[in-house]
Amino acid sequence: MAAFLGKNLLQITKKRILQQRRAPLYNVAHGYEEELIKKKLQQFAGGSISLSKEDNGVRLLTLNNPKLMNAFTGTMMVELQERVTELENWKDGKGLIIYGAGNTFCSGSDLNAVKGISNSQDGMNMCMFMQSTLTRLMRLPLITVALVQGKAFGGGAELTTACDFRLMTPGSEIRFVHKHMGLVPGWGGAARLVQIVGSGPALRLLSGATRVDPERALHLGLSEETLSSSDETRALEEARAWLSQYTEGPASVIQAMKKVVTATRELPLEAALRTEKDIFGTVWGGPANLQALARRPKHK
Repeated sequence: MAAFLGKNLLQITKKRILQQRRAPLYNVAHGYEEELIKKKLQQFAGGSISLSKEDNGVRLLTLNNPKLMNAFTGTMMVELQERVTELENWKDGKGLIIYGAGNTFCSGSDLNAVKGISNSQDGMNMCMFMQSTLTRLMRLPLITVALVQGKAFGGGAELTTACDFRLMTPGSEIRFVHKHMGLVPGWGGAARLVQIVGSGPALRLLSGATRVDPERALHLGLSEETLSSSDETRALEEARAWLSQYTEGPASVIQAMKKVVTATRELPLEAALRTEKDIFGTVWGGPANLQALARRPKHK
C-alpha cells in the first residue's frame, strides 16, 4: 500500500511540475487571442524551423531562412511554437542546440510580417505569442545552447537569451537593434538580458544598440566560449562537444537539474525550495540513484 501511495504521489508531483512549466503566460484576460494571431502570422509564409535528432539525447533546432539571414516569418513563429511543444513531450531528452542555416544566426523579424501586423492589437498579440513561446523554450527541462554564427540581431538576439548558454564563432555578433526600429524588445529579451548580465550592462546594450563581439560577450557573461571555427560543420561539432560535458548521464537526472535551476531563477525562495523538494522526490530511489548506490562511487 505504501509503495502504491508513493508511486501515486510521484506521478502527481511530475504532472504538477509539467503543468507549471506549460502554464500559459497570457490568456484572454490580457486581451490575448492566440488562435487569431496564429492565423494572421500564417499569412506571412517563408522559411521553416526544423528539429533533428542527434546522438546521446541531444537535438538540433535549425532556423531555415538563409535568404533573409534567417529572419522570422510569420509561419516560422508558429513553427517555433510547434517545435517547442515537441520538445516538451520529449521524455528522453537532455540537450538542445539552436543555430541558423547558412552561417548566420537570425536577423530578427521579417519586415513583411512586421508591416502586415503593424496595428497595435496585432502587435501586442504577436508580442505575447512570442514571449509565451520563448518562455516555454527557456523552461524546457533540457540544457539549451544558442550557437551564434554571423549576426544575431533584434529578435535573433532575444532568442539567444532564451537559451541557457551561448557559444559564439569568430566574427559573430549579438546586437539588440530595437532602438533603430523605434522599439524595445518585445519577445522577453530585455527581462532575460537583465538576468544574464545585470541591469547596468543590459541598459547600455539596449540603449546603445551596441555591437557585442565574442570578446565583449565573454567579458559580460553573455557568452560561455568563443569557438575556434566559423565553418558551419566544424562549429556544430565544437558545440556538440561543449554541450556533451553537461549532458553525460541519465536524462532523468539532467532534466531534474535543469528544473531545480529554473525554479530557483523564477520563484521566491520558499517556493523554489518546495519545488526542489518535489523534484528531488522524483529521482530519489530512482534507477539512476539505485545504480549509483550499487556502484558505491568514490567522489574525487
